[in-house]
Amino acid sequence: MAKKGGRSPGSRKGGARGTKRVWWKLWLRRIVIWGGVLAVLGAIALGTAVYFAARNMPNYSALMNSQNGQTIVVRARDGSEIVSLGPSYGQWLHSDEIPQVMKDAMVSVEDRRFYSHFGIDPIGLARALVVALRDDHRVAATSTITQQLARNIFLNSNRTFDRKLREAVLAMALEAKFSKQQILELYLNKVYFGGGAYGIDSASRKFFSHSARDLSTAEAAIIAGLVKAPSRYSPTADVDAAVRRANVVLGQMRKYGALGADEAANVDVSAVKLKSEAGQNSIRYFTDWALPQLDLLLPNGNFEPIEVWTTIDVGMQRAATAAVKSNAPDGAQGALVSLDRDGAILAMVGGTDYVQSSYNRATEAVRQPGSAWKLFVYLAALEAGYQPDDRVVDGPVTIGDWSPHNSGGSYAGEIDVRSAFAYSKNTVAAQLGNEVGFSTVASMARRFGITTPISTYPSMVLGTSEVRVIDLTRSFAEVSARGRSVEPYGITKVVTAGGDVLYQHEEPRSVQLVPDYIAAGITDLLQTAVNTGTGRAAQIGRPVAGKTGTTNSNKDGWFVGFSSGITTGVWMGRDDAKAVPGLFGGRAPAQAFAAYMRYAVKDRPVEKFDTDLKLPEWRLEPDDEWMYGDPDEDYYFIDEQGNLVEPGGRRDDQGGPDFPIEGELPRAQTAEPGRPTAPSTPTPTPAPGRNNSPPQAASDDFLERATGQDLPGGPQRRQQPAPQPSETPLGRLFDNN
Repeated sequence: MAKKGGRSPGSRKGGARGTKRVWWKLWLRRIVIWGGVLAVLGAIALGTAVYFAARNMPNYSALMNSQNGQTIVVRARDGSEIVSLGPSYGQWLHSDEIPQVMKDAMVSVEDRRFYSHFGIDPIGLARALVVALRDDHRVAATSTITQQLARNIFLNSNRTFDRKLREAVLAMALEAKFSKQQILELYLNKVYFGGGAYGIDSASRKFFSHSARDLSTAEAAIIAGLVKAPSRYSPTADVDAAVRRANVVLGQMRKYGALGADEAANVDVSAVKLKSEAGQNSIRYFTDWALPQLDLLLPNGNFEPIEVWTTIDVGMQRAATAAVKSNAPDGAQGALVSLDRDGAILAMVGGTDYVQSSYNRATEAVRQPGSAWKLFVYLAALEAGYQPDDRVVDGPVTIGDWSPHNSGGSYAGEIDVRSAFAYSKNTVAAQLGNEVGFSTVASMARRFGITTPISTYPSMVLGTSEVRVIDLTRSFAEVSARGRSVEPYGITKVVTAGGDVLYQHEEPRSVQLVPDYIAAGITDLLQTAVNTGTGRAAQIGRPVAGKTGTTNSNKDGWFVGFSSGITTGVWMGRDDAKAVPGLFGGRAPAQAFAAYMRYAVKDRPVEKFDTDLKLPEWRLEPDDEWMYGDPDEDYYFIDEQGNLVEPGGRRDDQGGPDFPIEGELPRAQTAEPGRPTAPSTPTPTPAPGRNNSPPQAASDDFLERATGQDLPGGPQRRQQPAPQPSETPLGRLFDNN
């Protein structure tokens, strides 16, 4: 019989389940309560942030007058304005002046719930999160028109959580302070559409040559499609891409009811007439290269309008553009860089037409230089001891598994270095490179400003390592500067609109890359290449020094040379590196060089090249007088022990010199009668009136300190009296002074 009031096992089990249910409900209730509390606190914090943001936000008039971006006026070396870059805003259009189709197009493609959300789109954000979790991708962009406006006016484009949070707060503040029509008006007048155009009126005038008040449906679709990626969908850069994007906008307008199906079907975006460009503007190659350097030259945080004074010469730039365009073979591109003697860029052409292709082949493309690379081979050979008149052999040669041959397939036999360079003999260049060392040639190229990777395989002597046009032109400019370094530059100064100087170019420290006589020797070779060699087409009626270059299958053609202090490099070829029939460095590139240089040097005096070798004394072959000494001069030599020896200009009784000659045995010393003599280093006969003891190169005190004999416990030697100052050659020299 069960006890009264007792519980059965089943009741205890049921009680345990009930207890678990109680704890589950308790935790759920706590989560709901604390979640609600946190949500309320978050809402209060968010509301407070939005309130203060809206309170401190500028009024509508101030936002209308605010501008984004920096205006940059670029000036040529003579002060004339060559281009003005930066934002263009057009006319401000009020909401009632903006065509409704433009508003509908923008809302349909950028923010279809614009009229219903409060600055951020919770539905769009939730959908983006679901897609990201499902497809394991990052959250796609979900910025509303209001968020984009807040970012454009108040923030930057950094993809950070902090920036996105501030963007959301500012967007809700904008919604709290301004109406939807005001926000859309601000947006359409301030959003960036590419090409420096801010606002729909500026974009309409840039692309269609008329005010945005007169936009058609197709034109509005094109403009609305630009916001996502202005550079990619710009109709002046890629018409097909702009048309495809505009059709996407029309599809969105039809989907969300802004455009009827029949009306959308009748819109032909491809029939829109675009504003014609004013033709080639090759100076943009130069500005595209120079202006990014402002980030390094100017202090951070400078957003005021500035003027950038450059080294470009408008007349030379025009002549360079015409020379490249008129001489480049059909289907080929061309590039040109021209440097003044101090490295100032006078002209830069990066292609035959900037509008068709803004790719700067003068500073970005890397191509094989062909025989123009032989500049470094012969520089290394001259530094190793060769001279222009030295004899070399143009004949078959094999280096390892490599057997180079000349372009014509023939050999000239024994010729001088000058002729081998002028006629671009490959076999001679291979022999010289093998003799001096291919790494030595690579080091010489690096010394002269080549920044691209350099191969040290034997074939590198024929120009298989790729280079940039601006780098190779710099190398030749350094030869023109008699072997001193040259640093290309394009900006001379930067000033504010008020005249304050923010940057002033300073001439960099120049270093001697090779001695003067080596620069004179290579100039001799370069001048011969133009006078009688492969570069004859580059002649302009005054001294010119330069070198041609042609790669295998005529893929690249080069001519680089200098005259009257101006160095110019020309390259021609195809972007896809396919062969160009008839392209040789000595033909089209040399002709373009000549056409440009005739204009470039017309106002400069004729300058003759310094090709006198003037070898230093250590390079001169010693003659008898130098070997044996001048009776009127004191010459000092050093024996095998490092002691100074005075020949004194005297000869012994047997007529031999009284100092040792390399390669000969020393004379036997006279011994005491009856004793044999043995070879030894002769003691020179001193001049009359001089001490007969052999002079030392260093004093005993110095030797003791150097060998540690003056230290306690150090090795001891026999003490000898130190020679008096007048007993050494240097001492006597000081005594005489």
